[in-house]
Amino acid sequence: MHGVSASNGERGGRGASSSGARHRGQPRLLVITPDYPPARGGIQLLVHRVVSGLEAFDARVLTLDCPEAERFDADSALPIRRVGAAGRSSLRENLSLNGSALLQAARFRPHLTLSAHIVVSPAAAAMRRLLRTRTVQYFYAKEIGARPRLAAFAARQAHASIAISSYTEDLLEGAGAATTGVRLIPPGVDLPSDTAPLASVRPTLLTISRLADPYKGHDVLIRSLAQVRSRVPDVEWIVIGDGPLRGGLEELARSCGLLESVRFVGAVSDEQRDEWLRRTDLLAMPSRLPGAGRAGEGFGIVYLEAAAYGKPVVAGNVAGAVDAVVDGETGLLVDPTDPAAVAGAITELLLDRELAARLGGAGALRAKSFAWPLIAQRVEALLLEQLDPSRRVDLAGAAPQADSARAVT
Repeated sequence: MHGVSASNGERGGRGASSSGARHRGQPRLLVITPDYPPARGGIQLLVHRVVSGLEAFDARVLTLDCPEAERFDADSALPIRRVGAAGRSSLRENLSLNGSALLQAARFRPHLTLSAHIVVSPAAAAMRRLLRTRTVQYFYAKEIGARPRLAAFAARQAHASIAISSYTEDLLEGAGAATTGVRLIPPGVDLPSDTAPLASVRPTLLTISRLADPYKGHDVLIRSLAQVRSRVPDVEWIVIGDGPLRGGLEELARSCGLLESVRFVGAVSDEQRDEWLRRTDLLAMPSRLPGAGRAGEGFGIVYLEAAAYGKPVVAGNVAGAVDAVVDGETGLLVDPTDPAAVAGAITELLLDRELAARLGGAGALRAKSFAWPLIAQRVEALLLEQLDPSRRVDLAGAAPQADSARAVT
């Protein structure tokens, strides 16, 4: 890892030295997260966009070191502290991050802590006890299924919690946590500057996801594709993403005789992804429930990304997709375990251009209410509420129930 590390293993970003002058007099916020750019992923994106949009706080981010972090931090307007993680196990990384968080808190003396993952909730709980720091805890879904006892502990220790979907809140309740202090605030989306469609030679469907979680539904899409081809012979499925499942999925496509209809393009740049979103006819990702003891799609930011480009979506009628996609309005929700149902929805959108345009247009309109600055304002309102509960309605700009993900339509 790059940069000069302090004796406690931390490295500070360039913005740290000037932060005090810019934010003098504002309440101090310490954001603790194992997931932060330039590492890629949905949680990394969410935390960065939310924290970057906070205007009422003197905010500092504590996170793990990763490749290219020094360059990213140098261009960041936020002060970022990194904890060295090279060659360590996930357990040791988390222990180091929690320990460093306590050291940072002792120096920074935050008024508030935003714990962006349950693995750093022990540090947030210790700050509450030792420094009387107010704390807000984020929940997504997958981590609750993997660590239900830690999730319940995190919710119990926080003054308030954020669940990104009603499914996430249900998982939290199932883990034994009281959900009276949970606010539903969905993830957001970067609204594109250019949504003009690009011409495509063939009818195209697109999936964007790391090839690491079987529940994402790539296998079901492969099995549904033969049925789609019976009515749309020249269809092409573009698969963006890489991971350990790629080899098996390519072999499944080969065994089904679908290689002419499937293109695995691997990991791509943001610019290439956006180009494919402009070129495709629809996005399909029929995520399913993975089974007992595991959690499925917490929300699915990719559904919003496709909607922002005016593309209709085919998704599973379970988990977080139910909050992300409005069935019959912005996309089609189907049984994600049924290849025939998935094929039927895809075929309908490819053949019925009027329906596809109507759903895509409604999705683009709805996506505007999920713009990251608006989501950051809702998180900021909740954070400020911890300092002054009387400000809740004024800061949220609506009655408390408007913070429900279902209410953003």
